[in-house]
Amino acid sequence: MEIEQVLDNALRKAAAVWIRPDGREPRLVWALWRDGGLLVAVGGTEQQVPGLADGVTCTVTVRSPTTHSHLVDAAATARLADLDDDARAALRAARLNGRPEWESVYRLEFA
Repeated sequence: MEIEQVLDNALRKAAAVWIRPDGREPRLVWALWRDGGLLVAVGGTEQQVPGLADGVTCTVTVRSPTTHSHLVDAAATARLADLDDDARAALRAARLNGRPEWESVYRLEFA
């Protein structure tokens, strides 16, 4: 099974992944899988992810949606996202804990 298919299957069900921006300490973050990329909202009332910036290479660790064991580590590049209304609404709907207010959203694109 190709890595793209493994990622797609796992990330459709994942609410959180571990990311390691540019060799820093791994951090557990909530994320939304959308259109082949992983959206990560940061700042404001959302999570802080030190080192996450436009163009930064990240390692994304994905766990199995069924066993919750380590599934794959995949390289991704963070890109500052300019969300359209549909993506913004999907990101807000994915948050279950109040009113999300972020400063930035990054799209992690897999190599």
